[in-house]
Amino acid sequence: MTDFSHYSRHELAANTIRTLSMDAVQKANSGHPGTPMGLADLGIVLWRDFLRHNPANPHWFNRDRFILSAGHASMLLYSLMHLTGYDLPLEEIRQFRQWGSHTPGHPENFKTEGVETTTGPLGQGIGNAVGLAIAERWLATHFNRPDFELIDHYTYCIASDGDLMEGVSHEVASIAGHLGLGKLIVFYDDNKITIDGSTDLAWSDDVEQRFRAYHWHTQRIDGHDVEAIHEAILAAQAEQERPSLIITRTHIGFGSPGKQDTAAAHGEPLGEEEILRTKENLGWPATEPFYVPEEVYDYMRPEAGPQQQAAWEALFARYREAYPELAATLTAAVNNELPPGWEDALPVFEPSEKGMATRAASGKVLDAILPVIPWLVGGSADLTPSNKTKQAGIQELRRDDFRGRYIHYGIREHGMGAIMNGMSLHRGIRPYGGTFLIFSDYMRPTVRIAALMFAPTIFVFTHDSIGLGEDGPTHQPIEQLPGLRAIPNLYVFRPADANETSYAWKVALERTKGPTALALSRQNVPTLDRSRYAPAAGALRGAYVISDPEAEPEAVIFATGSEVHIALEAQQSLAEKGVAARVVSIPCWELFDEQPEAYREEVLLPRVRVRVAIEAASPLGWERYVGREGAIIALDRFGHSAPYKEIYKHLGLTSENVVAAVLRQLETARG
Repeated sequence: MTDFSHYSRHELAANTIRTLSMDAVQKANSGHPGTPMGLADLGIVLWRDFLRHNPANPHWFNRDRFILSAGHASMLLYSLMHLTGYDLPLEEIRQFRQWGSHTPGHPENFKTEGVETTTGPLGQGIGNAVGLAIAERWLATHFNRPDFELIDHYTYCIASDGDLMEGVSHEVASIAGHLGLGKLIVFYDDNKITIDGSTDLAWSDDVEQRFRAYHWHTQRIDGHDVEAIHEAILAAQAEQERPSLIITRTHIGFGSPGKQDTAAAHGEPLGEEEILRTKENLGWPATEPFYVPEEVYDYMRPEAGPQQQAAWEALFARYREAYPELAATLTAAVNNELPPGWEDALPVFEPSEKGMATRAASGKVLDAILPVIPWLVGGSADLTPSNKTKQAGIQELRRDDFRGRYIHYGIREHGMGAIMNGMSLHRGIRPYGGTFLIFSDYMRPTVRIAALMFAPTIFVFTHDSIGLGEDGPTHQPIEQLPGLRAIPNLYVFRPADANETSYAWKVALERTKGPTALALSRQNVPTLDRSRYAPAAGALRGAYVISDPEAEPEAVIFATGSEVHIALEAQQSLAEKGVAARVVSIPCWELFDEQPEAYREEVLLPRVRVRVAIEAASPLGWERYVGREGAIIALDRFGHSAPYKEIYKHLGLTSENVVAAVLRQLETARG
């Protein structure tokens, strides 16, 4: 039995985290031991003395949120969760980074109960933390009443040098300061080491001055001084008008005689010999890996957690009696349950040859549904008039007034995406935000991470093709549609007209296990006469036969968005030539691929060998529908600055070219 009597209980717990981290990374032969070793003191003070949480119920709503933006330090989080009683037994720690374990290399919210968000790509976590803090304050503003502080919790985040180097951190920190998020507390782990070596190699920022310029409250502390950590958190909590940054000077690989304060402690195992030396230095038993003294469990278990949850549930029961309608609304919002009959508000658009841009139709859908879904909160990255994302008369969210339901994110697409993901994960608020489709490139990491962690964020991407016209190739998306379609668990909706747009919003809002991207046109497209063409409700299945000939089809034409109208023109021209062609609108490939095989076969009509697809984007992916012998009329070049009709003509996106492609295939087939 090892004698730990010379250690305080805090020191004993800290060294437990350090040795668990060393052992787990060594056993996996992969990982980042140094940062958890350096952050052990901070982690214990925060989780034991401040964090309101209940390991027996990681999802109770008024818990504090903890975000490890430095996701490479995942063993810090896993150690804290294990020691405080989450369903993460020691065997899971032993299986760190192994197939099927609940301790993956970076924290994943869908893999490990109690992990709030998926972190790893640096900067995403702090962006999510800003979104979580916005959600907390918005919900408190809308639902709290005198004597009922129902929503009242902090968002804590640990960020690394890498998080603060990444550009997205600048965007989200700026917004957080602008909005005065007083319940957001970020710890900057200033260990002065990255993979390449000292941060001096690439970084000389004055982080404290930077965050002061963003209107943050700042402090500097020794990250191994328990009393200083404690006092800094109290001071941050006392600051209600500004978010707080606590610059925490730590030593990476703390306790390692040969690797403390070196890059060698950052991204690789310490090695068996160095682990033995470190354990000897810490007074730890060297022969028993993954050793946890029983008194550490006693010290770390949050006794107040179940009591805090019980007190909150009793408060909510009284709130339900006093404010039954508000309580019902909050419950529905938290559970992502749309109000009964909400879809009755979805507009139905009358046929019109002039029609409207699908971005304009999207705006009219929002005008109709925002009043009936009170927790739907929108925004735009400084493109509100173009994205049509703001309902007339809707109040804007401001620093001094969080009653608003519209956020001006400024020209910060990447930050907007990360913040919306945090809002989605918090629950109780459903965010959507707009920018141009071309600028989805700026926010691709946030779109991808939303899909990875099943966040039901709605991305509104307008100006979806060369159809935007005169702004030219810098603004005309070409490869963005196939790029987004390549992301697993992301629905990409490109509606053909106003009524398909209405159904696209229905799909997006009813989806709770992943994000949806709406790709919407700048230019007008006809609103189709649904007495002549198939009902737009076919869009609810991702693809449908929008028009079938009277005779047996000899050809099938596939299209999305504005090109569906070109396909319909081609169908008419072919009919005049005696050729029967089916037109299939495929507004959402991913949703269509989820349909039963019988339905997909019925729509695709695989027995017909003459097949043409047309889309104003890169042709990548269309082979799945047209096959090896089919034709794809698409774009393998960048666009041009000119009126959009001229661009379509010069780049070959015309009904004449569709007709010619069908006739060529028919001629070949007939031999």
